[in-house]
Amino acid sequence: MSDSIADEMIYPLTFDPVFKDYPWGGRNLETKLGRTIPEGVVAESWDIAAHPNGSSVVNAGPLKGKTLPEVQALLGEALVGERNHQALKTGKFPLLIKILDANRWLSIQVHPDDAYGLAHEGEPGKTEMWVVLHAEPGAELIYGFAPGMTREQYAAVIGTEASAEGLHRVPVQPGDVIFVPAGTIHALGPGIMVAEIQQNSDTTYRIWDWGRPRPLHLEKALEVLNFEQIAPGPATPETLVDEDGLRVERLVRCPYFETERIMLPAGHEFYGLCDGSTFEIWAVLQGKATFYSDAEPVTLKAVEWVLLPAALGTYQIHAEEDAVLLRVTTPAPETL
Repeated sequence: MSDSIADEMIYPLTFDPVFKDYPWGGRNLETKLGRTIPEGVVAESWDIAAHPNGSSVVNAGPLKGKTLPEVQALLGEALVGERNHQALKTGKFPLLIKILDANRWLSIQVHPDDAYGLAHEGEPGKTEMWVVLHAEPGAELIYGFAPGMTREQYAAVIGTEASAEGLHRVPVQPGDVIFVPAGTIHALGPGIMVAEIQQNSDTTYRIWDWGRPRPLHLEKALEVLNFEQIAPGPATPETLVDEDGLRVERLVRCPYFETERIMLPAGHEFYGLCDGSTFEIWAVLQGKATFYSDAEPVTLKAVEWVLLPAALGTYQIHAEEDAVLLRVTTPAPETL
């Protein structure tokens, strides 16, 4: 690949998503986000995805028509960055970005950690986080165990209707942030739509599916459940910058991703640098913003995503309207 071709291929990447029709979904991706979606129930939109169960496709520029795994194979470190040597070694993009539309309870479930996932499923574990985009009045989710629940008590009822008892329920509203490390029992409730940032894994162990005829995974679930997750609450954002109308909050930092929320008033600009260490994934959650770099500008509205390759260099974001954005990167190990 010549340098000139390589330069052409380093630009902000936008994708056509992959839709999933799980039984708890609905039509809110269309009615609330204005997206064009397939007929019937749509539960998830895999917006930036590179997994055997679904890979998003570049929808503009020289790489149009290529899947994210194909792009990584072409660009290598120029896409993922020097921090992500494991992604280069395995050929697997580190993260998976989704939007979930819960119209019914999701299964009560748990995800394994890396060691268990690799040993039993042939893929890494799944630590994830949610940013709540929409919540109906009274909406709640399951997040960890209620005080007093023990492994022995839960093992006696797992896989039955009583699996839903003794769990911690959290009411949520738009803007709330929920961090779900591997091993955390959890379930989204009806009337909630979230942006999900997660490890690139699709391993879920179902504990209870509210009577729906789908397989449960009780033995594996009991092996990976963290019974020390007692009544956790939403993450508390840490303010990093609050000046001249610009506000930057760190939402979550873990070994797999670091996520910031940026409030950018109309007419303001944010300046950044992709210096080769990590890719950056940005979303516009509210408003509209344009991304400028040496490549063609990209304008996003709510809720849309863009992947900035690690080798992109300098960029700036101009808020066309009051905008709320997310930035997702992979953290340097020494900062954890």
